[in-house]
Amino acid sequence: MWLSEKQKKALVGADEVASGYPIPTRMITNGEFMPIEQTEDQKRVEREIESLSETFASKNHMPRRSFLVSAAGMAASFLAMNRVFGDFFNVSTAEAADLGEALQVRDRYRDQMIVDSQLHFVRSDFRPSESLIALGEYAKRWNPILEKEGITNDRFKLDNFAKEVFFDSDTKIGLISAAPAEHGDNVFLDNAALAATRHAFNRVSESRRMLCHSVIWPGQDGWLDAIDEAIEIHKPDGWKGYTLGDPFVNSKYPWRMDDEKMMYPAYEKMVRSGIRTVCVHKGLLPDNYKDIFDHWHHAKVDDVGKAAKDWPELTFVIFHSGFRPLLSSPEPELQRFEKEQRIDWITDLAEIPETYGVNNVYAELGTTFGSCAITHPRLAAAILGQLIQKMGSDRVIWGTDSVWYGSPQWQIEALRRIEIPDDMQNAHGFAPLGAADGPVKQAIFSGNAARVFRLENDIAADGAWRKDRLSAVKADYLANGGTPSNTFYGFVQKLRSEGAR
Repeated sequence: MWLSEKQKKALVGADEVASGYPIPTRMITNGEFMPIEQTEDQKRVEREIESLSETFASKNHMPRRSFLVSAAGMAASFLAMNRVFGDFFNVSTAEAADLGEALQVRDRYRDQMIVDSQLHFVRSDFRPSESLIALGEYAKRWNPILEKEGITNDRFKLDNFAKEVFFDSDTKIGLISAAPAEHGDNVFLDNAALAATRHAFNRVSESRRMLCHSVIWPGQDGWLDAIDEAIEIHKPDGWKGYTLGDPFVNSKYPWRMDDEKMMYPAYEKMVRSGIRTVCVHKGLLPDNYKDIFDHWHHAKVDDVGKAAKDWPELTFVIFHSGFRPLLSSPEPELQRFEKEQRIDWITDLAEIPETYGVNNVYAELGTTFGSCAITHPRLAAAILGQLIQKMGSDRVIWGTDSVWYGSPQWQIEALRRIEIPDDMQNAHGFAPLGAADGPVKQAIFSGNAARVFRLENDIAADGAWRKDRLSAVKADYLANGGTPSNTFYGFVQKLRSEGAR
């Protein structure tokens, strides 16, 4: 847990203060960072959603709850965002007011290929007292029901994961990931479990719907042997590492991607194996990171360029795009961007291809896009604009970090709808993002991941996914009235009114 005891006491479970809104109106943490307090703009968004849902639910002769889980409710949420932040999201009043209109828009994109390159769930015996789920223990202080019934983490397990990701969102293919740990009890899923889950899910689905990583832990005993084991037995679709080491402690095993003595022997194994995609967690540090991490600088992206240049046979996917300032109001970072055209450490990553003359570095959007889209869509637009401008739209990969944040559908809708405003395009030379299924967004949603993870045949319009067993079960689920839960997991900062719970 990257949070102090004081910070933990300021949090409440996101599902315990559930509003039923289709999009979160407070920043949510999975335990790797401290979320900011709800902003005044987010409070205004809540009020707008309430007002719109009351008006349009009545017009459509629906209960408010039914309206909010409908396509019109999702549209109303983005209409509320536009009323508060400006016209960043493509949505019309008609879509929010008329369920029939909303369903037409919804159905237009239902079969859009979405590949989510960062998904998580926890093993079946993962105890509530462990790691990030330990925050649930704090909820007992303000929720007597939890004290009586106990803390459960079923919301993070495979059954609910499958519902939220594959039934309640348009995600078609997903990559499950995990993190290294210096203590075995903190492992969400080990490499064997990741591979076994992928195999079982695809066998039941009857097509290739799930990919998996094998996690590396450089510096720990036997880590190179574990790579050999993964190559021989688990056959992952890629590798995953955290340069800070164990993400939930002040790790004894930080490492750099360009460490020739430590990492290059591992890269050689990866090249020989043919499993050549290396995903690395960067950024997302707590606000007091310099005080609690001895090796915080390992979270920067200054080791990416040399590694990429020295190993052109490998593809390096930088998770979260290296976004560092997730721990305070977005205003200072946006102001810096407007003045200096820089975003920590997004800009540093985006400049690597030109600086080092490489084309094997990709930026992944998990947590970064979602958190910015709901706190300040102008910053989300700036991040997308800069990554695409400097790296190319063919080097940005979709990921949501779900199921920590509930169903990824709200993030999918946000990317489909967001556009870089004209003033930013003119001031910074950004190209428009275009239509929800246009070439730029479709490359981000699936085209780039298909190239990186060798999914070209799997994402085809006539691919097996369209007629597999999972599609049939989902169709039955929807036909029988299956609806999203609109529940968000993880933790948010308590409001003053929640302090006495």
